[in-house]
Amino acid sequence: MALKGRKTNKNVPIMSHEFVIQNHADIVSCVAMVFVIGLMVQATAPISYMFIAMQHNVNQSEASNQIDPYVKYTYGSKDICAVFFYLLLCIVTHAIVQEYVLDKIIKKLHLSKVKNNKFNESGQLLAFYLFSIIWGGDIIFWENFIFNISSLWEGYPHTDMSSMLKFYFIIQMAYWLHTYTELYFQKVKKEDMFPKIQQATIMFMYILAAYIFNFSRVGILLLVLHYLSEAMYHILQLLEFFDKEENNNKVMQTVGSLASNIVFVTSRFGSIILAVLTFWFGLSQQSAHQGIDLQTFNFNSPGFRLLALFSVCSLQAYLMFDFITNQIKQFREIQPYYSGGGSSTKKVVNKKQLLKKQKDNVKRIHDEDNELTEVDQNTKKTQRNIKMKLK
Repeated sequence: MALKGRKTNKNVPIMSHEFVIQNHADIVSCVAMVFVIGLMVQATAPISYMFIAMQHNVNQSEASNQIDPYVKYTYGSKDICAVFFYLLLCIVTHAIVQEYVLDKIIKKLHLSKVKNNKFNESGQLLAFYLFSIIWGGDIIFWENFIFNISSLWEGYPHTDMSSMLKFYFIIQMAYWLHTYTELYFQKVKKEDMFPKIQQATIMFMYILAAYIFNFSRVGILLLVLHYLSEAMYHILQLLEFFDKEENNNKVMQTVGSLASNIVFVTSRFGSIILAVLTFWFGLSQQSAHQGIDLQTFNFNSPGFRLLALFSVCSLQAYLMFDFITNQIKQFREIQPYYSGGGSSTKKVVNKKQLLKKQKDNVKRIHDEDNELTEVDQNTKKTQRNIKMKLK
């Protein structure tokens, strides 16, 4: 299946930046196919297998009385190869979702450039969040983490992982790393790069820490909780593009915003409760496995537990602070319209509005172009040039 590149009227030179950007999905899929074809050749099969399949399986002792019928895995240096291969697949999947789902919806909505970018970002993240929630929830159910909460700390260090649990973390790391490549492929502006880089870096570092320090069990629960709140937010963002009637739009925004806020706050408190139960109470009771032991990959020491607890709680506190700040900002914006203040209040509001209009007047032309559809932008620029010549 060939993916269509971006349409252009110019013949782009091969190996140029524009050529790579337009055809990056086909190029990356060809690179991924090299590893798949390598499995068919006996000489290259071991190398290809190292990139595609899960590595570092645990050999169970025959003298053990209880033998697990399922193969268990640990982590190691070969996981870097798997992350690289599935990073390529994430790039291809990103392009498939963009072309065969999001682009077709955008054509029907006739959105502006700015709204196109917001729609694409929310659509891509929502697809990933829903996929991760369903897959992660299935793993949590079959591993019996939620109904046996003590399994989050009992038997630590949890060096042995099931194939699905290990594969889940590999995909998570690959996805957030592929976000950096999309900054180039999607031609993201410099002023828009920092929030994307910040999100991808924080997510990757937390997932990597849970994977390396054998906190995969509590890690997958925290990820699913976080993705639930993020998915609700992006569902609300996408609904705003589909609601065209004002009455329906207000009702949907109110209900959706309330549901999103409830899920967000619940996820934050749920994450803190899980972190406290695991790092403060649960692991402290494992007296047989206290202290840091690099040979057994044991990091159950008081200092390390406090560091892990602080890392999780500080992230939740930052997200809650940002959430409360946005809520206060929204409340202040709508307060003048619903308050019954006197003429003095109205004068202050009018002065602020006039100052805001004067500042925004400098960027008015650029904003008008962004609010137009891509088809009408060239027409608008032509009309403006004609008016300037007549003057």
